[in-house]
Amino acid sequence: MPTLLLPCDGSAEALLAVRHVIAEVRRGSAHQVHLVNVQPPFSAYVARHVGPDARMDAHRERAEAALAGSRSLLDAAGVPCQVHLEIGDKARCIASLAGRLGCERIVLATARRSGLVRFVANSLTSRILEHSTVPVEIINSKPAGALQRLGIPASVGAGLTLLWIT
Repeated sequence: MPTLLLPCDGSAEALLAVRHVIAEVRRGSAHQVHLVNVQPPFSAYVARHVGPDARMDAHRERAEAALAGSRSLLDAAGVPCQVHLEIGDKARCIASLAGRLGCERIVLATARRSGLVRFVANSLTSRILEHSTVPVEIINSKPAGALQRLGIPASVGAGLTLLWIT
């Protein structure tokens, strides 16, 4: 039974991957979907002052919020999925979970950026490819704007434009 791991963080790109997986399930090329959200661990300072149960509740709450859109799309399409929460380094957790679950592949979407920006920003996609022992299918999002391709976030670009105009 073909099994897919679908990492989701609540972004628009992640929803593109969800739609892609729904289409695959409808075609019969995927049968089991594992949806995962990876939360970063709390700092040592927070861990000293907040108990493990409260930290876990916070991780669950953040993961549920990040997965809400993906779960709603999958539910509306009638695609059953198993939901997982991991805590740690995103790339390592995703690659490790894919191996533990015996997934045939990892399906994730990525924003289009230049190679330089991916290198400097330490791209999650690149890191997953580095750590994964299973194939990774990458779904491209819509092309990024000129400023985003250069690595300038849209809000910074808008602010610079306003300063330049005034």
